[in-house]
Amino acid sequence: MPDFSKQLSQYMPEVAAPIISAWINDTGCQFRISRSRRTKLGDYTAPFRGAPHKISVNHDLNPYAFLITTIHEFAHLQTWQQHKHQVKPHGTEWKGHYKQLMAPFLQLDVFPSDIRQAIVQYMENPAASSCTDIYLYRTLRKYDHNTAEQWTIESIPTNSIFALENGRVFQKREKLRKRYKCVELSTDRTYLIHPIAVVSLIKDADVIKK
Repeated sequence: MPDFSKQLSQYMPEVAAPIISAWINDTGCQFRISRSRRTKLGDYTAPFRGAPHKISVNHDLNPYAFLITTIHEFAHLQTWQQHKHQVKPHGTEWKGHYKQLMAPFLQLDVFPSDIRQAIVQYMENPAASSCTDIYLYRTLRKYDHNTAEQWTIESIPTNSIFALENGRVFQKREKLRKRYKCVELSTDRTYLIHPIAVVSLIKDADVIKK
């Protein structure tokens, strides 16, 4: 069987690569390193008309986020193997498989202590995306190569003008429970935006308002 450890170690912690390589071989999965995608970090496609399991993970994730996303997608694969389409994609069965697959990596001390602590907390009730867990997301983000170049809603001052990745421009207002109230300048409509949404800070508000 082919050993993908060398290639995988370019994207994830080296000690984890042989385990993931074995998973790929054992399941016959078609594993692909994907371009960056705004809407997802990775995905899983079930076998269809003779095609194998397919998993893709974004190439630009930091090594720990890449590994966590990979484990997330293999949990989908394992869930499909046992239940096909009879259970919810991120239901109880998937959560159980995710915890089971994550366990060896926690035992091997693959992750730095702060990420490990965040994962243990996240694994109490894992969500559809690690990005939705603010504590885990913040912790992982510290290991991103381009962290200094990025702003999030929670990191900019109140009343700041910012643009989302889709180009829409807003002004940040007060926090309402878990999200921030933001007013879109072109429509004057109010939206609630997640605190860890990545934004571009706009300093010259007068230009935007014209």
